[in-house]
Formats: sequence, structure tokens, C-alpha cells
Amino acid sequence: MDNAIKIEQFISKVKKLEKGEKLDLSSDEDLSIAVMNLISIEEHLFFSGGKTGKTSYFTLLNEVREMRKELLKMLIKEYEGEVWCISKHLLAASMRLMEVGTKALKKGEKEKAHNLFQKSYHLYNLFWGINLNIIKKENLKEVEFEKNEKPIQFKQEPFLAKVGDFIGKILDCCKE
Repeated sequence: MDNAIKIEQFISKVKKLEKGEKLDLSSDEDLSIAVMNLISIEEHLFFSGGKTGKTSYFTLLNEVREMRKELLKMLIKEYEGEVWCISKHLLAASMRLMEVGTKALKKGEKEKAHNLFQKSYHLYNLFWGINLNIIKKENLKEVEFEKNEKPIQFKQEPFLAKVGDFIGKILDCCKE
């Protein structure tokens, strides 16, 4: 299938969403934020156990992990390969970048904070793009380089930024 047909199919999906076939993601978005926080709790319990030597933190970590897995199953209905782990790490990275951005903002480093917030938002939208099957791995081309060929230098926005912005516009949870 050539790129023009793939693009037309993608645009068709978007137009269906725009014409009233709305996605009510507000509950799922809330749930994804809860999962992000559970991942953070797992991390804190791990470090607390390591710093104090108290194994009770690891017992709690396991309980939180089981809860996080159960809730993540509500968001990730079907997956193959590494999509489960990719999804978990996208949410975790998004949360961490958001937290680092908030700390930068508190220090008055607005440009750094906004850059981190943008990256966080792109990763969050990538999570939704993958799990709503908007981004499909079969649509991504593998790139091979000749021995002497240099990798492509992107002059436009990186792929994640474009996809993140686009998905963010489609999945506006504030549309009612």
C-alpha cells in the first residue's frame, strides 16, 4: 500500500472522529493519570526499601504493582510484543518529565519547564496513539542505511512531536 493511500485512510479516521463519533476518554485519562501515580509510588517504595533496608517497602511495592497491572489492563485491551511495557514506560516517562518540568518552573526556568512539559505531553499522546490503534507499527517504515550513508537529519519537527500534537487535537477530553 503506498503512502498516499495510508494517509487517506488516516485522514478518514480523523474525519470520523471530528464528525461526532466522539471518544469519551475522560475516565480513561483519569485512570491513566492514576496509573502514572502508581508507577511513581512503586519507584518510591523501591528507593525507600533500598535506603532503609526494610523489606516491608518491597511487600507494599508488590501490592501496588499488582493494582497498577490490574488498572493498566483496563486501558490496554489488546497488545502484542512489547506494547504493554512500552505503554507503561511512556506513562512513567511522561509523569517524570512533568515532575521535572514542574520543579524547573518553580526555579523560574520557564523555557526548560515548557520544553519538558511539551516532551511529557508528546509521550502521553503517543501512549494514546498506540493504545487506540491510531499509530500502527505496520505503518512505520524500517530505514536501512548504506555503509557510507549518514542518518537522515530532520529539519522539521520530530515524528513524536508531530504525532503527539495531532493526537492531542483529536483526543481533546474537554469536548462535550
